[in-house]
Amino acid sequence: MSELRQRLGREPDDKLRESESENKLDGETASDSESKSEFGGSAPVPTSDDTPEVLNRALSNLSSRWKNWWVRGILTLAMIAFFFIIIYLGPMVLMMIVMCVQIKCFHEIITIGYNVYHSYDLPWFRTLSWYFLLCVNYFFYGETVTDYFFTLVQREEPLRILSKYHRFISFALYLTGFCMFVLSLVKKHYRLQFYMFGWTHVTLLIVVTQSHLIIHNLFEGMIWFIVPISCVICNDIMAYMFGFFFGRTPLIKLSPKKTWEGFIGGFFATVLFGLLLSYVMSGYRCFTCPVEYNNDTNSFAVDCDPSELFQLQEYNIPLVLQSVLGWKTVRMYPFQIHSIALSTFASLIGPFGGFFASGFKRAFKIKDFANTIPGHGGIMDRFDCQYLMATFVNVYIASFIRGPNPSRLIQQFLTLRPDQQLHIFNTLKAHLVDKGMLANSEDM
Repeated sequence: MSELRQRLGREPDDKLRESESENKLDGETASDSESKSEFGGSAPVPTSDDTPEVLNRALSNLSSRWKNWWVRGILTLAMIAFFFIIIYLGPMVLMMIVMCVQIKCFHEIITIGYNVYHSYDLPWFRTLSWYFLLCVNYFFYGETVTDYFFTLVQREEPLRILSKYHRFISFALYLTGFCMFVLSLVKKHYRLQFYMFGWTHVTLLIVVTQSHLIIHNLFEGMIWFIVPISCVICNDIMAYMFGFFFGRTPLIKLSPKKTWEGFIGGFFATVLFGLLLSYVMSGYRCFTCPVEYNNDTNSFAVDCDPSELFQLQEYNIPLVLQSVLGWKTVRMYPFQIHSIALSTFASLIGPFGGFFASGFKRAFKIKDFANTIPGHGGIMDRFDCQYLMATFVNVYIASFIRGPNPSRLIQQFLTLRPDQQLHIFNTLKAHLVDKGMLANSEDM
């Protein structure tokens, strides 16, 4: 009897807890509710309709589904046109554009954090966030300039000093920001301030690090920048088109509008697009050559003898396909084979960057990161997959493509002291003699 009374006494409490958990919004946990009560903040409301008035009037007779289709389509064409323009302007302008995009993405994520916990006027939060962004960019850009434009750095005295002590200066700048954060800690708000400190650093890891990998890919040759980005754009467009017209089967709960039909259709369309784009671009030196500093003309040059990746070669077609295609061999660039790997990643793994962003937005009950681009959301909404793609391309180049750069080694060799140069010369000469590639002067 006593056990029965205890069980009956617990049942109302259990039912109450179950009803409370059912009443919570999708994705909200107990810790989320506690955070709301502790921090006094509420989730940002979804962004309002930001479609330009001209488009609203022109598309007023359409249903919301088709209106969104046309808005997204028109703005997508505009962004593609802008993409072509900045490619025409060259790699240095592209680097500046990447930096501007990085700053805007950082601003959108930091603003979300500020809006979620806006009830407390945290001292120096925004100032410190932008200061840390400056420190990290100084570190990465300094490393990039020293690595790719070593000759230019050695010619200019101020740049040579900054390059020599670059990492120490970067650490000193970060340490200053760290001390400023510790001094800004306020009683009763410690936990919130550490939350935002972590928020800032995770944002820096996601946004700044990936954007500098994009720049590294760009300096290896514009084709390593354009093809991966274009594959992601193509997959996004084609997955949307296939899903819009043929989508029936939901793909993932995080993005209810994503369908298997769109996912599979986008994959095949992207692989085909990557092969065609790679074939066209592989024939132009301005796309395939790395960006280098020309010491004679004091300018940045994109000119070289094409590597084996960008020279047409003949490949045998598998016997299974010979009867279908009627060909025994095919001439193609080796880079096209690498483009299959790039487009496959862009189609199968790249979308998970978007799913990650969808989960992030659901966690904070927002529709988009911002309303910068009508019909598309913020800049971060467009670059969520690009950052994941940039990391893959950088790892792919380092693992399968990049080798020692002779010109860069010679540049570094010339900056050594004469005795160090002589030591390296004698070592290299002895090595070549042992290999039989150079006659021994004593035997002559």
